[in-house]
Amino acid sequence: MSGAKSGTQDIMQPAVGMDEDLCSGGGRHAAGEDPAKREQILEGARRAFLSQGFDAASMNDITREAGVSKGTLYVYFENKEDLFKALIIKGKTRVVQTAKHALNDHDDVEESLYDFGVTLTTSMTAEETIRSMRMVIGVIDRMPHLAERFFSEAPENGYTVLKSYLDRQIAAGTLDIENTEMAARQFIEMAQAGLFKHRLFGGMCSAPPKEQIEATVTAAVRVFMSAYGPKKKTD
Repeated sequence: MSGAKSGTQDIMQPAVGMDEDLCSGGGRHAAGEDPAKREQILEGARRAFLSQGFDAASMNDITREAGVSKGTLYVYFENKEDLFKALIIKGKTRVVQTAKHALNDHDDVEESLYDFGVTLTTSMTAEETIRSMRMVIGVIDRMPHLAERFFSEAPENGYTVLKSYLDRQIAAGTLDIENTEMAARQFIEMAQAGLFKHRLFGGMCSAPPKEQIEATVTAAVRVFMSAYGPKKKTD
């Protein structure tokens, strides 16, 4: 995940009474099926959650940030949880796809692992990611299902993507691993060692510099290849 960018773009406010097309004919979208409108609502919700937190942000706050009516909001999303879930899946999907490309952009295993590690760690320690995770942690005792969605809703995640890559490398003879699921988790933990948890729990107030992430990932690749690189055959 080559550095997830968290910049916010302004969204044009729609004219009163024109924030939703409820007809399906004439090139207009049926209720709840306009992707641009859905993105507009999600961006408004993202701003509301980041500025106020999950608990404090109300549906009224979200409609105001998104520039839509409350009726339109409920056409697309049932409640705050539904909105937050959609934001989680959207963010995770973007990050995972970026990391997936990083793995597949190189023929060399070490280069692939390095780019994957830097991309993922940069994204996981970014301000918006950390704040989103803290929101989930803040409500986990009374809303455990929200945390479950955070970790399991997206069909792919960093672990599954890396595991698939490791399986392919074993078939090609470039790695020697007995348990690729465990190995994938080991590499991701090493690539984030001393960075992610410190960020999440306030020990590091801002995202780590690029040089620190690169040094951490370089060490992770070296250790990983020492353990799982192809074994030399002896007589």
